[in-house]
Amino acid sequence: MRLIQHPLLLCLTVFAVLIATPAMAQPTLAPFKDDLFANRVVEERDGGAFRVVDYDEMRDINGRDAVPERRAKRAYLDLSVRRRESSLALQTDAGLVPFLATGKTRGASVITIFLHGQGGDEKLGSRDLTFGGNFNRIRNLMARNGGLYVTPTFRDFGETGAEQIASLIDELLKRSPDAEVIVACGSMGGAICHRLANRASTVADLAGLIFLAAPPAGDFLSSTAFRARVPVFIAHGSRDPVFAIDDAERLYEQLRNGAGTYPVRMDRYESGNHGTPIRMVDWRRTINWMLSN
Repeated sequence: MRLIQHPLLLCLTVFAVLIATPAMAQPTLAPFKDDLFANRVVEERDGGAFRVVDYDEMRDINGRDAVPERRAKRAYLDLSVRRRESSLALQTDAGLVPFLATGKTRGASVITIFLHGQGGDEKLGSRDLTFGGNFNRIRNLMARNGGLYVTPTFRDFGETGAEQIASLIDELLKRSPDAEVIVACGSMGGAICHRLANRASTVADLAGLIFLAAPPAGDFLSSTAFRARVPVFIAHGSRDPVFAIDDAERLYEQLRNGAGTYPVRMDRYESGNHGTPIRMVDWRRTINWMLSN
């Protein structure tokens, strides 16, 4: 496998290396615009593990976006993080994996990987202006805390795609051997996460799995990730027309009630649609919880 520089952003990558800062020693992510991105919780149970979050389009889209669904208001953004972005690609046995990397490509303390859904690519999860600025927030959280945020393109949502992402994780850890690895799966990207959950070599490197409006997996309780007690966070909109929330809540209940103290959390976005979890997930709260387990 070879990690290669994308020619279009060679100069940007060199600049990013020059300004890279040392990793922070702290095991948690420091605050970044927490008040703006805080969820409005209307109900909790299981000691706060399950939360019902109030979601309102007029407030959470029109109130946050200068141009609804296209450009977040300036207060939600810090575009200086673009100086920390590199365009790279990894040649694997399963094919080329292009990806955008924000933060430290060597010596990172934590690596968060976002896997896109149907019709997405490596650019989707690094779009600063859309989804209310929430991707800009995770990019800043990683870059400001000595971490690395990665958004790859993969060939499919089957075994080939899973092999590509597993190879990418292996390669990233060669450059950051002490990093905690968290994989966040948006929509159909969840199919890759479920496949990774059954790869023993990959599971050994995982600090958490985040399912954002992802499809169900009936066999998670028999997976290697379950046996290894990899922390799981589930976020789903109550009106999701693509993947019904019932399946997401069933997985939460199975983990919560069938496995005792299994590290699982879920946010139910009341009246939320399919894209709501990506816009609303509290990255810092979720990742800090995973790093503490």
